[in-house]
Amino acid sequence: MILVTGAAGFVGFHVSLRLLRDGHVVHGLDNLSDYYDVSLKQARLRLLREKPGFTFHQTDLTNQEAIAAIFAQHKPEYVVNLAAQAGVRYSLINPRAYIDSNITGFLHILEGCRHHQVKHLVFASSSSVYGLNTTMPFSVHDNVDHPVSLYAATKKANELMAHSYSHLYGLPTTGLRFFTVYGPWGRPDMALFLFTKAILEGKPIDVYNEGRMKRDFTYIDDIVEGVVRLIIRPAAPNPEWRPERPDAATSRAPYRLYNIGNHAPVALSRFIEIIEECLGRKALKRLLPLQAGDVPMSFADVEDLARDVGFSPGTPIEVGIRRFIDWYRGYYGG
Repeated sequence: MILVTGAAGFVGFHVSLRLLRDGHVVHGLDNLSDYYDVSLKQARLRLLREKPGFTFHQTDLTNQEAIAAIFAQHKPEYVVNLAAQAGVRYSLINPRAYIDSNITGFLHILEGCRHHQVKHLVFASSSSVYGLNTTMPFSVHDNVDHPVSLYAATKKANELMAHSYSHLYGLPTTGLRFFTVYGPWGRPDMALFLFTKAILEGKPIDVYNEGRMKRDFTYIDDIVEGVVRLIIRPAAPNPEWRPERPDAATSRAPYRLYNIGNHAPVALSRFIEIIEECLGRKALKRLLPLQAGDVPMSFADVEDLARDVGFSPGTPIEVGIRRFIDWYRGYYGG
């Protein structure tokens, strides 16, 4: 059995759906928070519930007793932790939500894995941990000690917490740094969803850094493929790891980090042009400066992922955006 937290969320839904299609028994956990439209989460859940082998648990990661009971009763072999308080900009408004979910909640997952001999914990980190790094492409072997948002800091903390459990208890843990995930059933607070909705409604869109930002937009199916391949490949110690020259991506403990990104940054201005082309409408743009917590560019080095699991993302942005817009129009009309 595989436990997927955040199963009603964007990535969690797609990962759960893929695992079910592959014949796995999946227990999904989600608190159905109102951070964004709960009806969208419920629609995702309805699709999951149609598949044999799916069981849903509505609870919060911060509920220590409930999380412990799920582990004790169902004894998952593998855990994929995709539940988190998401969003860089929201962390400027409600920082406590990030500590509760991303730190305290993650501790409860680690404790469940520790006490119930979970074979492998795979957890979502984020490209935001690279913070002030300017060396491109971003490599998991680089130091990432200068985050520029609390969200990024909590994701870096997750990596450190996981390593400590790998070191102390031999728990295999793998952290995945996702790069700007997009696609059908995406989050309403993300740029592609916001821009599509606004353009169709004839409303202006907020274009930060005047469109000069570049992002390594990664299509959801590519994210899922990377996650699924890594679940059944428990992290192993690196016998060549040396404390005098520590490798940030590996350890003497069973611990690994990977980037999952399209390794082809696209300018925000071009991203908007593709949306306009797919919609057949022009955007009304409100050009704004770079917002606090944002970084000008993200660019993933995925050599480790390609080497270890034989896969690297590659869905062209034109294809991915078209698929999202086809889904959006089918789901919402317009």
